[in-house]
Amino acid sequence: MKLKLLILTACITCSLFAQDKLFTAEEIAINELIDGTLLTPNANNKSVLAIIIAGSGPTNRDGNQNFLMNNSLKKLTEGLSNQGIASFRYDKRIVKQIRKGKVDKNIMFDDFITDAVSVIDYFKEKNSFSKIYIIGHSQGSLVGMLAAKDKADGFISLAGSGKSIDALIQEQIEKTYPMYGEDSKKVFAILKKNKTTTDYPPALASVFDISLQPFMSNWIQYNPLEIIQELNMPILIINGTKDLQVSTEEAHLLKEANPKAEITIIENMNHILFTIEGGTLENSKSYNESFRKINPEVIESIVRFIN
Repeated sequence: MKLKLLILTACITCSLFAQDKLFTAEEIAINELIDGTLLTPNANNKSVLAIIIAGSGPTNRDGNQNFLMNNSLKKLTEGLSNQGIASFRYDKRIVKQIRKGKVDKNIMFDDFITDAVSVIDYFKEKNSFSKIYIIGHSQGSLVGMLAAKDKADGFISLAGSGKSIDALIQEQIEKTYPMYGEDSKKVFAILKKNKTTTDYPPALASVFDISLQPFMSNWIQYNPLEIIQELNMPILIINGTKDLQVSTEEAHLLKEANPKAEITIIENMNHILFTIEGGTLENSKSYNESFRKINPEVIESIVRFIN
C-alpha cells in the first residue's frame, strides 16, 4: 500500500512539473544584430506568434538592463506560451554591441523600427504561425506601432505613451525644473528641425547632451496618436494604475485616437507588470526583484484578446 502511494505521489509530482512549462525554447539569430528566444507551445502545430518589443535603454530579451534584473518580459512570454501562444523576445541591438564592446554612437530611433520589421519579416517568411501579433512595451509600443502597420495581424500596447517624447520630457521638466521650461521648448523646436544646439542650461545636460540630440531629433518625429490612428487591425491597450513612468492617462489618449481599440486598466500593476500593494519605495525596488510574479491579469487580457 505504501509503495502504491509512493508511486502515485511521484506520478502526480511529475505531472505538476510537466505542466510548469508547456512549450519548447529555441535560440534564434534574426541577423547579425538581433538574437532572441522563440517559445513554441508543445500542443499546437501552428499557433499565433506574439513578438515582444522591449522598452527604452539597453534592455535585453528578458526585460533587464544594466544591473536591474526583474525578468518581466521573460515571465510574460512564458505565461503566454503556457497558454498556447508562441512568443519571440529579443535583445535590443545595443545589448549585443555592449557585450562586444563596439557600441554604435550613431544609433537612431529608426534603427529600432528596422530591427522590429526584420523580426516580423523573418517569421512571415517562415510561415510557421497562423497569425503574428506585436506587443510593444513602453518605448517598444511606439516602435511596435510603426513596425506593425501593413505587416502584423494585431497590435498590443503595453505601458505605451500616448504623447511624443518631447511632450513627455517637457512635462517632466516643467514639474521638476519649472524655471527651465522655456529653455527646453526652444531646444525642442531646434531638434524638430533636425538640427543640434549647445544653447541649453547645464542642469539639463543629461537630457540635451549634444551626443543625444540626433537620436532625440529622430524620435520626436513620431507622434503615437497619429500613428495608432493609421493601424487597421485589432488593437489592445494595457496600462497599470501603479505605473510610475506612464500614467493611465496615456492609455486613454491612445484609445481616444483609435476608438476601435480595446483598453484594459489593471489595478496595482506597475510599469514592469508587477503587482504593487505598497507605495513608491516598493514600486522602485521591484525593478530589481526577479522573484516577483507578473500580474496574472496582463496574461489573461492578452490571451483573451488574441483568442
